[in-house]
Amino acid sequence: MIRLLKLAACVALLGQTLPAADWPQWRGPDRAGISSEVGLLKDWTARQPKLLWTASGLGGGYASVSVVGGRIYTTGNLADAQAVMCIEEGGKIAWTRKITDVVPKHGHDGSRCTPSIDGERLYAIASSGKIVCLRAVDGSEVWAKDFRSEWGGRMMSSWGFSESPLVDGDRVVCTPGAADAMLVAVDKLTGKEVWRTDMPASPLGPRGKDGAGYSSSVVSNACGVKQYVQLVGRGLIGVRADDGKLLWHYNAIANGTANIPTPLVSGDYVFCSSGYRDGGAALLKLVPEADGIQAEEVYYHPANVLQNHHGQMVLKDGYVYFGNKHNSGFPVCVELSSGKIAWGGSQRGPGSGSAAITLADGHLVFRYQSGEVALIEATPSEYRLKGSFKPEYVSRNPCWSQPVVTGGKLYLRDQDKLMCYDVRE
Repeated sequence: MIRLLKLAACVALLGQTLPAADWPQWRGPDRAGISSEVGLLKDWTARQPKLLWTASGLGGGYASVSVVGGRIYTTGNLADAQAVMCIEEGGKIAWTRKITDVVPKHGHDGSRCTPSIDGERLYAIASSGKIVCLRAVDGSEVWAKDFRSEWGGRMMSSWGFSESPLVDGDRVVCTPGAADAMLVAVDKLTGKEVWRTDMPASPLGPRGKDGAGYSSSVVSNACGVKQYVQLVGRGLIGVRADDGKLLWHYNAIANGTANIPTPLVSGDYVFCSSGYRDGGAALLKLVPEADGIQAEEVYYHPANVLQNHHGQMVLKDGYVYFGNKHNSGFPVCVELSSGKIAWGGSQRGPGSGSAAITLADGHLVFRYQSGEVALIEATPSEYRLKGSFKPEYVSRNPCWSQPVVTGGKLYLRDQDKLMCYDVRE
């Protein structure tokens, strides 16, 4: 009888909903595309994820979602404006707040920004270049600034601002893209400028174009100096967190169309990539130089060997995983230290087009542009596909939104719809 009671208690405990780690911003808590979830399905061939609910009314766009305290936040194009919206678990929209006066027009119309949630406040950037601070509870505006009118902001090409703002301490860091205001830090409570980064184009090299890229900043403490690493139109840069001074730059990774993937930081190293003809992939080592920092190239692979288009990359146990080749999404595993391809790079998966990826419980969630979602074990030993499925809804637009795994759930945004799947083991 005692053993039966103990067994019943264990079953009851396993059935409880454990507290989930929030996913408060672009690519998760550390901007690394890694979920802390465990106890997830590890074989989708035996049992596929179950659809729990679908939300509608998110508008058009390619933004992913943030999940905090049981609420989901994203951005989208409505009929007359671009907006931030909050969705409750179950799919009901709690509130919608327009952040532009008209619908921004550019190539591939739609929102791009995944909102950053910081306590009671939310920060988002419209594809027109307007940055806003809203109250997370109801979407009411706290402050707003415009990249173009405030800082002379510009993009390297005409697809709209595509950044998710970085909240760091008492500041919000963003990328207007002007020569004298490439990066800007503002007070997160007031929007008042703290510093700006002066980055004239000429010393950075010939590749790429002036202006902001389509990436989002990450934090590095390489060489004992806190800095923001960002991929802009002229390549990769490091900016000192204290005052916005440009510390170092690397031009070889820049292409002339769109520099997109968020860089990966690991100690004194940075792994970066970009698509298109002039892109590629590189590992940099940051080393002290006088009163600054120098970026030394450890290796560089040209575009025809290794490159990530825009689906992002993840680093696990010394290996980088992503979809390889421009607009292809061929699963690949690369040893970070050497650049050696452990497996993949030219093998088609269950879907087509570029692949957006997230790492959760030792497995990669690969979401292809064509809609299919695959599960791949994150191991350097070999390519191990663990099943795939096609979501209930797949729009006519490319499925570019990043998958999010938190609370035992997989969130898949596709334009106006948000699907929530149960991925618990």
